[in-house]
Parts: sequence; C-alpha cells; structure tokens
Amino acid sequence: MIRVSEIRLPLEHVPEALLEALAQHLGVEPGDIHHWSVVRRGYDARKRGRIFLVYTLDCTLPDEDAILAKHAGNPQIRPAPETTYEPVALDIPALVARQDFQRPVVIGAGPCGLMAALILAQMGLKPIILERGKPVRERTVDTFALWRKSELTPESNVQFGEGGAGTFSDGKLYTRVNDARHLGRKVLDEFVRAGAPEEILYLSKPHIGTFRLVSMVEHMREEIVAAGGTYRFYSRMDQLILDEQHKVRGVRLADGEEIPATHVILAVGHSARDTFEMLHAEGVAMEAKPFSIGVRIEHPQSLIDADQFGPQAGSKILGAADYKLVHRTEDGRGVYSFCMCPGGTVVAATSEPGRVVTNGMSQYSRAERNANAGIVVELRPGVDYPADPLAGVAFQRHWESRAFIAGGSDYRAPAQRVEDFLAARPSTHLGSVVPSYRPGVTPTSLDSCLPDFVCAAIREALPSFARKLSSFALGDAVMTGVETRTSSPLQIPRGDDGESLNTPGLYPAGEGAGYAGGIMSAAMDGIRVAEAVALSFGGRKAVGLLRGKSDSLV
Repeated sequence: MIRVSEIRLPLEHVPEALLEALAQHLGVEPGDIHHWSVVRRGYDARKRGRIFLVYTLDCTLPDEDAILAKHAGNPQIRPAPETTYEPVALDIPALVARQDFQRPVVIGAGPCGLMAALILAQMGLKPIILERGKPVRERTVDTFALWRKSELTPESNVQFGEGGAGTFSDGKLYTRVNDARHLGRKVLDEFVRAGAPEEILYLSKPHIGTFRLVSMVEHMREEIVAAGGTYRFYSRMDQLILDEQHKVRGVRLADGEEIPATHVILAVGHSARDTFEMLHAEGVAMEAKPFSIGVRIEHPQSLIDADQFGPQAGSKILGAADYKLVHRTEDGRGVYSFCMCPGGTVVAATSEPGRVVTNGMSQYSRAERNANAGIVVELRPGVDYPADPLAGVAFQRHWESRAFIAGGSDYRAPAQRVEDFLAARPSTHLGSVVPSYRPGVTPTSLDSCLPDFVCAAIREALPSFARKLSSFALGDAVMTGVETRTSSPLQIPRGDDGESLNTPGLYPAGEGAGYAGGIMSAAMDGIRVAEAVALSFGGRKAVGLLRGKSDSLV
C-alpha cells in the first residue's frame, strides 16, 4: 500500500476529482488504482477566498515497488505505515486463574479510566471501575439542574460522573502526543465502534459533541461489562489501604466498604480535590505543576467565520471556524486561547458549593450563535503561588469563590464587555453579544475575581489578538469568569513502570495525575497505564510505554 500526501483540491470539488488527482500524483491511470481511502482531510485557509482541501490518501495498485522507486526522494509518496494497535502479549487466562489474583481497580470513568478499563477488559483482566458520580444519563440531568435551576449536586456535575469532564465539552479528538504505537488510532477506532461518526478517523480536527459522547460512553460501558468488568457508581474512594512497605493492598470507599486490590489505576480527573488531599495525607508523592487561569470570551460565530474563511464562510465542508491565539507578555508570561468551542456555549462547571467555574461546550453541529474560548494566563508554582503540592488547589478555590460572590452568590457568573475590561471600568450592561452562560451572568468587573497580574496580562494580549483576528476588536464581546480548571494544578510522579514513585501498586494516570490534557491524550494514557498494569501482573515491567515511545518490555 502506498500513502500519498499533500493532495490539494478546491473546496467544492466533485468526488471524481480526488481519484484523478491521486492518479496524477502517482503518474498512473485512475483505472490502475485497485483501492483507495482517505487517511486525513484538512484545509489550508491561509488565503481567504482561496481555501483548499488537503488530503492524505492510501491506495493499492500493481507493482507498487516500481512506483515507489520512480518517486524515490518524494516525501509525499511513500509506503503506507502500519497503523494497527498491537496490545502487549500475555497469557491472561493463566494470570486470572492464579489463587493470588486480585482484579485491578480503576478509579474514575472519564476518558482515561474508560479506556484503561476497556483495555483491561479486552485482555480478560475483569477490572472493577469505581465512579464517585452517576451513570452518564443521570449525571446529565443533574448537570442541567445547575444550568437551569442553580441546583448543584457535588458528586454529579460537569466534573464528576461517568464520561468525565470531556463529556460536557466540544469533544475534540486531536492531540500532539507522540503516538509511535498508534494508541490514538485505537482510541478513535473504539469511539467509532461505540457510535462516533467515521469521519473522526480522517478529519484533521475531529470532534464529537456532548450528545453523541453520552451514547458512546454507554456503549463502551456495555462492552466492558460484557467482557467481565464491573461498574460501581456512587462509589467514592476515600482511602488507600497500604501495608507497612507503603504498597497498595486495596481501597476503602466512603461507606466504609473495603475492596482488596494490588493494582489501582488512579484516573480521577483534575477536579478531585478531596482525593488529592487524601493522597497527600497518606504520603503519596506529589508536586505542584504549572496551570493557567482566566476567562471565557464570546464572539458571534459569524464574525469568526468571516475572519478565518472570508467569502467562503458558511461552507458546509468547513463548518464553524475555530482559532488558536498566543501572546507572550513583556514580562515573559504566556496568554493563550484554550479549548476553543465553535458554535458552542459557555457552561457552569463548578463541582463545589459556593464557587463559580466556567468551561466551553459544543454539540456536534456547532450551530449555536456564539463562538467561545478560554483566554488564560500561565501560572508558575513558587512564583504566583507557593510550591506546596496543594497550593494550586487553594489558589483555584480562592478565585472561584470570589467569582461566586461577584456573580451574585447564586451561581450566576461575573461578566464584562471587552471594551469595559480594557478601560478598567465595570460593565453595567451588556451589548450586542448575548452571553450563553446559564444560569445567567451579572455585569460587573472581572478585576474582583482574578489576580491583578492575570488581568494585566489579558489586557495586554487582547489588542495583540485583535491584530491577528479582527473579531477580537469587538467591544461588545463578552468575557465571563472564571476559567480555572484548565489542567491539574499538581502532578503525581510515576516511574517508567507506571507506578507511583513511593506507593507501589498505585498507577497515576490522565489529567488528574498531570499526564494528559484533553480527551485523546487522557484516553491514550489510560491505554498505556492499563498495559503497564497487565505487564505487572505477568511479572514484567514496561520501559517506554508511559512516555509514548515504542515499548521495550523487560
């Protein structure tokens, strides 16, 4: 099979043009190509009004060696790489049959825990999945209760429950993680099997949207259970059971029940603050990690589309436009757009009473009126807050509480027009941009619920962003605070074998442990850690698996 990249065609090309372009690149007749498929489709929008689709295709045809030799040295024509995920090889039935075998426990059913449990189940290791929240559909009811009626359920919300925080997001499925072992393809294949559209396998920026994610999570749960896994909802892990050598011997739930286990995957997400506090008290190694805070900003999606696509805005192929913006302040601090949601909404994402947190969400259609994104500022432990492992959590809580008060102490969020923010004056009303945040916003000053240096950095960045994207000059654009849960404020270090550095049997994973940032990277980390657990059961160690490199097993 041969892979051909950088095939460029006009935005509205006819279907036959793709095969003809492929044949032209190879110097063959279209009829010589036995089979072809789209591996990737993106677009080049650097010239507004002249947007091209850019394809990568795989194909089979006679005498491929001769064709490759003819195009030797052309990086756009090469043998198609193998992209099949190969699981680690172990004699699982023999392991499970051992008298001392204890089923692995996965704490958390977000993207990381979900994929870890799926891999363990597919291997035959029959994991136990402990989720503090509710099944995804019940959780959705509780989440909507906050948005519509200001009623927060602390154990069931945007952060907690089956599917994790990624369920209420844009459902972005791309990552920059090194993927030599094709873990990303494994994740996407499993998502398609669970009901995601097949286009996620080839689009350059695939996404799913909340409603589709809900049904996908349910399908994946059914597969895990069918393979011998057990789900335990409403089951918060309140304590690790450790022996004299600080090795894991099980977990204790909030109701006092104890579950014996020698292998525990910790996939709790970035908002399990009570769990972090418990682990710190039990002496599990952890350290402060940089993260970012800021606001959500909303513009009319039509303005973003016009900025990015010019006269081709509105194309069904292009869909709603996104953006990515970065600014380095004069003092060297980074300000950047985060989790941009085209045609989406700003949502209430707190998990604790008396606090306001914002996040962004889109449905698959991305058809809502506004575009939104986090505009966030880098924070540095030991500079902006103490380097203590839990200091970042305290920092987040402080500003979330201030935002709660500024919004009116009823889960409305503080909001400010960009023009007012730049002039450092409180907003007394909003303009042409109608904020999408529910249960509602209170016009005010965001200076009261963000550190001075964060406000100063955003004030410096916004004019810079406006020079890159004219929509950012819109004075009526709305900023809603606060965005604090960009990533975990701490990391739980682990060795190359996946285990905690000082707590054998504990496998920190995903966003909460500081090893991922988004659905895909978290899911991929779940696969790696599941493999490390399986190898440990077999008396082997994984070298390189946890760094995303090709695995070397010893």
